[in-house]
This record gives sequence, structure tokens and C-alpha cells, in this order.
Amino acid sequence: MAVVRRNIVVNPADRDAYIKGVLRLKREDSTLTTAAFGIPGPPAPVSTYDLFVIWHFKAMMTPVPPTGDVGQRNAAHRGPVFLPWHRFMLNLLEAHLQRVLDDPAFGLPYWDWAIDGSLPAPETALIWKPEFMGGAGDPVTDGPFAFRPDDPDSFRVRVEGSPQVTLRQTDRGLRRAFPNAFPSLPNALDVGAAFNVLPPPLGDPDLATYDFAPWLAASRGFRSRLEGFTGTGLHNQVHRWIGGDMAPATSPNDPVFFLHHCNVDRLWEAWMNRNGRTYLPGMDESEDLLGHRIDDPLVSPLGAGATPRSTLDSTGLFVYDLVP
Repeated sequence: MAVVRRNIVVNPADRDAYIKGVLRLKREDSTLTTAAFGIPGPPAPVSTYDLFVIWHFKAMMTPVPPTGDVGQRNAAHRGPVFLPWHRFMLNLLEAHLQRVLDDPAFGLPYWDWAIDGSLPAPETALIWKPEFMGGAGDPVTDGPFAFRPDDPDSFRVRVEGSPQVTLRQTDRGLRRAFPNAFPSLPNALDVGAAFNVLPPPLGDPDLATYDFAPWLAASRGFRSRLEGFTGTGLHNQVHRWIGGDMAPATSPNDPVFFLHHCNVDRLWEAWMNRNGRTYLPGMDESEDLLGHRIDDPLVSPLGAGATPRSTLDSTGLFVYDLVP
């Protein structure tokens, strides 16, 4: 039976379960060490939660094609695979949370940031209160992920990116800096624009198509609009508004990352409900797009096991309580 993914702000039971599950995964030894990932320093245990941090970083540092530039297109961003790759990642995290919570009915909650984007000061939204995710700070000092220097069981960032764009070990508190690079979060009008709800000539017919050649960050189509390289910002804007640990390639260090991406996935689901469960590019495109074509294996947390096509209909696994 499919689980239900609900709005974290109005479902305290889901909020509490998510927090409990994240803290358990953060303390769970994955049996792998930093040496397994080529991270310098004495080998240190890597938690199950931190595996997701490492895999996200490594995907962002994998260029597509292999001779390309990760700043132009990589194995999880700046191209068509952005939404399928992150859906698969969310599904894996959800499965781990169900396991450590011993609750197969647990659904990963989402944070509807478009609601908070309509507030005069989004930093005052409920999501940042101590009973939810805690607020901003360097380090964050309130909420369930607060840093307490004398408490080894408090939430700690153990792996981060270095100035040399490699992974390194660390031991510090979580960082948030909102409002950071944007004055606000995306709002409902921004989301509506991505769905082409405006009539011609103001509407954009390209948004009824998932993606277009040359399959780059700012290509035409819905994927680029939702990822945030065209239009108002959306996904990218949220990362940059929060700042701190949500800004770099190790952004899953902040548990808000998964709530944010669950909402992004919800918007993709809404788009497919409107436009069909379609994906581009097909397999007729060049192998220079390996990893982004519809039947290519995703560069994924547990190796080959999914393709973009296999992620298009996940209604057997989960449904959202509300889609736009």
C-alpha cells in the first residue's frame, strides 16, 4: 500500500517521526568509513544519514559527459535527470526512515515553502520554530538539530566540502544564514508561473514539455523552471535563501533538504498529473548524455537500480495528500 506524504507544518505526528528518524539515522553506523570514499584523515565511521550527504556531493561532482564540466551538467543537476535522481534519493531515505522507525506506513513529509514565501518575513514561519527545524545560526542553537559542544549526541556535521572541491572530515554544528542570497522564498504565483496557468500570450507553451535540447541547466521546459535556472528561481532559490549548509554540494547535511526536495517532487507529480508521465530525452540522444536519457541507470546512492523511466510513476510507493 502506498504511504501518504503530508505537509509537515500541519501534521505534528509526521514532524515528530521525521525528526526522530533523522536523529536515529545520524547516529547509526553504516559500517563504512571515510576511507571508503577517499576522504582524507584517519578512517572515521560514516552514519547512514551521512551516506546521503556523500552521495549527493559525488553526484554533483560527476560531469555529464565525463569530459564535461560539472558546472554545466552533472549526474544529478543542471539537466533532465534532476527530478528523477532526487526522487530516487527521497525514496531511499524514506525506506531507511521506515526501517529505523519500525513504521512501514511512514511517509516523508514535505515543506510547502510557497506558503511561507507569501509572508512578509519568511524567517518567522513555523518551520523555523524550535519545535520544528529550529532557526538560523552559525551554528544553529535551537530545535532538534541544535549544536551542543559538550554533548557528543547532539546533531553534528561530520562531512563537508573543502575549498578544493573535495570532501573532508569536520565536527561542527549545522549552519543556516537566512535570509541569504534572495530576499524571500518563492511564492504561490511563482509556482503557478511554472505550471503555465497564465493564458496566452502571457503563458509559455514550452512548460507543457518536460525538457528541450541541448538538455542544459537553462534549457526551455518545465524541468529547468522547477530546478530554478529559468523563471523566478524555485528550487535553487530555496537553497540560496537558506544559505549555510543548504548552499553547497553537501546540502543534505541540513535535514530541511529532504523536506524541500519532497516539495519539489510534489510539484513534479502535480505537473505530471496535468501533462502526462512523460520524460525527455529518449535513448536516441547521444551517449554524451549518459545518465540523463530515459532508460539510463541513475548515478544513485545504492548503484544501478533505477532509471528515469522507473521513477515516473511512483504511486504504488507513495502519494501526496495534496498536489497543486
